[in-house]
Amino acid sequence: MRTSITGLTALAIAMLATPAFAQDAPEEESSITLSGSATLVSDYRFRGISQTDKEFAVQGGFTVSHDSGLYATVWGSSIDDYVAGGGDQEIDFIVGWKKTFEGGTTLDMGVLYYYYPGAEDIVPGYDSDFFEPYISVSHTFGPVTGKLTANYAPKSNALSVGAGKEDNLYLAADLSAGIPNTPLSVAAHFGHSFGPSFLTIGKEYSDWSVGATYAWKNLSFGLSYVDTDGASFNAISGKNIAKAGVVASVGVSF
Repeated sequence: MRTSITGLTALAIAMLATPAFAQDAPEEESSITLSGSATLVSDYRFRGISQTDKEFAVQGGFTVSHDSGLYATVWGSSIDDYVAGGGDQEIDFIVGWKKTFEGGTTLDMGVLYYYYPGAEDIVPGYDSDFFEPYISVSHTFGPVTGKLTANYAPKSNALSVGAGKEDNLYLAADLSAGIPNTPLSVAAHFGHSFGPSFLTIGKEYSDWSVGATYAWKNLSFGLSYVDTDGASFNAISGKNIAKAGVVASVGVSF
């Protein structure tokens, strides 16, 4: 294809007339970040108790975060019928604020809403959804991070065990560490649920876990041992869904 001299000249003039700062100015970074994940787990454990009758679960979510520390997350998982009146999904909506201070201390606080779609379709009038404000403080010591968390669900019908509205307090401590110069990380967890409420085994119980994660590019492979000091049985299958178990997972982040 032939290009006329007039056209080339016009292009050259246009380029020379363009302000220099337009070429040299760095690309402005967005103050908003989007991230997401998808995970397959061999058992979905919520505070030590299986939500899938010790079977596989598919999970996923995405987060929108701002430089100010504000963030919003939507996360979901498949669950078994006994969790929420026959519903087969859990969807969590989270709004929070997170900030890391000089010295390695991080403060994270917000409100989590547990939503179980379809529960009322099977059991008319069944109240399964509830709010749970939370706060956590963590601190990093080299490759090791320690975290303390408190979750409190105010009184609601969804947490009732037959004596009217109930509330629930959950306290937890976590310790995690990346093994230097390797893609491996290890973690330990201990939590205690105060009741009685729909979230506890009787009046209260403790749960704990230890595990390891291997990261490769944007994939992660996990293996953990989970246990509680209580017993809770699925009336349909007869399984003790609070009994110790090994949980495997494979996830991708994007």
